[in-house]
Amino acid sequence: MSRASRARAVAQAAAVGGAGLVGVGGAFYGLLLGQSKWARRRIGVPTERPPDPPTSFGGTVAPIRLALFGDSAAAGFGVSTPDETTGALLAAGLSQAMRQAVELRCFAVVGAQSGDLGAQVEDSTEFAPQLAVIMVGANDVTHRVTPGRSVALLTAAVTALRELEAEVVVGTCPDLGTVRPIPHPLKWVARRWSRSLAAAQTVAVVEAGGRTVALADLLGAEFDAHPDQMFGPDQFHPSAAGYRALAAAVVPSLVAALTEPAPGDVPPPSVPIDQAAAAAAEVGGTEVVAATSQPALSRWGRKTLRVVLRQREDEAEGQPSVDADHSA
Repeated sequence: MSRASRARAVAQAAAVGGAGLVGVGGAFYGLLLGQSKWARRRIGVPTERPPDPPTSFGGTVAPIRLALFGDSAAAGFGVSTPDETTGALLAAGLSQAMRQAVELRCFAVVGAQSGDLGAQVEDSTEFAPQLAVIMVGANDVTHRVTPGRSVALLTAAVTALRELEAEVVVGTCPDLGTVRPIPHPLKWVARRWSRSLAAAQTVAVVEAGGRTVALADLLGAEFDAHPDQMFGPDQFHPSAAGYRALAAAVVPSLVAALTEPAPGDVPPPSVPIDQAAAAAAEVGGTEVVAATSQPALSRWGRKTLRVVLRQREDEAEGQPSVDADHSA
């Protein structure tokens, strides 16, 4: 079964309440669980909270309300100062690019799985975010959450945020094959699992009205080639430099979510979502967004939702840096 077919099958199973992993036997879970326990002994269990990021960027007049949800990647675990957190980097980059104030709230929690997203979204209701960023999936892999359930829970969170009228950008599951404490021969298993989950997340999120950015191996060979610089001391969570790379990939999609015409207003060249999801899982920084305004109409029918696949690296180069620049 191709990755595109697996992505569609997992997303469809999630939609109808299925929780099985397509094309992977139970032995995989046992191997991965044993490997993750061994890796966790090397990595250690996080005992400290990330610094709380600032809440205001670029002033306080008519700010964009930005909320973060998910796990340690969204929370910015491993950095030492508030300005180095994921939220601060995203909010500062968005404020600079939009030339507008941004108000930030981070609801992400270290160690969170997709099952924790519902409570996080509920906590954000009073804040009423205009723009939501979700980063989740790695802990689902290491804790043996089946892809069908993982995707269903993510879909529910995206749907709830869309009902709050928030634009939603999801950073899909990173490639765990780049994590150094996981040795061969199980690296390729972790890579296959996490990229398949990322592809399934893409199908589900775009069909629920959000857009995705493929974190893949957290933006490519740089993490694998320079692990001492891009990963933190535990070799599992990104370093401050790693989070800057992550933010640089996501900020252009945040800007696009707020400024581009509604899906379907300007029909760009598009591809079937199954193919796009599989392709995006292979290339970090790839954004996937619906090319039609009514994705639900063809969700499981003969017609396939068509989407737009973009690499926004050139746009990122033209944007201001994502170093934090905030006002108290």
